Amino acid sequence: MDMEKKPELIVICGPTAAGKTAVAVETAKRVGGVIISADSMQIYKELSIGTAKPTKEELDGVDCRLIDFVEPDGEYNVFRFKQDAEREIADVVSAGKVPILCGGTGLYIDLLTSNTELSAESNDEAVRSELKKQAEELGAAEMHRKLEEVDKASAERIHPNDVKRVIRALEIYRVTGKTQSEWDAGSVRESNYSLFRALVSCRDRAKLYERIDRRVDAMLEAGLLDEAKRVYENYDAEKISAIGYPELFAYFRGECGLDEAVARIKQYSRNYAKRQLTWFRRGEYEAEYFTDERSVAEIAANIADLFSDFAKK
Repeated sequence: MDMEKKPELIVICGPTAAGKTAVAVETAKRVGGVIISADSMQIYKELSIGTAKPTKEELDGVDCRLIDFVEPDGEYNVFRFKQDAEREIADVVSAGKVPILCGGTGLYIDLLTSNTELSAESNDEAVRSELKKQAEELGAAEMHRKLEEVDKASAERIHPNDVKRVIRALEIYRVTGKTQSEWDAGSVRESNYSLFRALVSCRDRAKLYERIDRRVDAMLEAGLLDEAKRVYENYDAEKISAIGYPELFAYFRGECGLDEAVARIKQYSRNYAKRQLTWFRRGEYEAEYFTDERSVAEIAANIADLFSDFAKK
């Protein structure tokens, strides 16, 4: 037995609304797996409908971890995710099961799987506090513009409403003199895992956008408006950046009509999907590619077969 062999980790990634969770659930059933979420918004309690958090029925008995455990206005970052995910993966492996990392937050996935060293050298509490104060005074759009001036790549992948990640990217630049991408690249070490990556998407981008629009409509029918209202009234709305909520918060404040808020949710979701596709399709990102031309069951069966061969190597 090779004592040096790294634990196998299945990674199922892709854009929003592509069907990643359904594929991960079916794959888990076939390989004896446990899902570990890599979605930076499904971690939050109360934000269930708007983040497409998997329901008990959708999971169908499959264990899914790292969802629904942080207060809606609570603090969470990639540092904590890496620690939490590493702990969960170790626990799953020790139980003789297969860890399946599933989500669309590319930064979380890459920093974990590439074993990027999250050095304290890029942190400065004073700089972060200053940037937070600027954000309060200038607003999210202006902070995003500032980021675009110094780190265009990060600005393209971070949503303008995601103030926390905008501030983090600006902090790295202020402290290290490097863009976030440059800093992360210089911190990469050999992965702790033997990785099998599967990219799940739609072959036709227009079809993906249609699915996004339909899913937003389904979220509203499922009670997104009431969910957002409850969060708005009970938590610090300024700290909540998940797409769907700030747009409805603006409606609650009388800054726009409901139709306009819904249109923004759909547009921002499509923009986010485009950024995700760009992230996961970049040249150095090696993955098996699966599209909606096949059913969820067929994709999961194919992943399970390929992973079986992969694990034997």
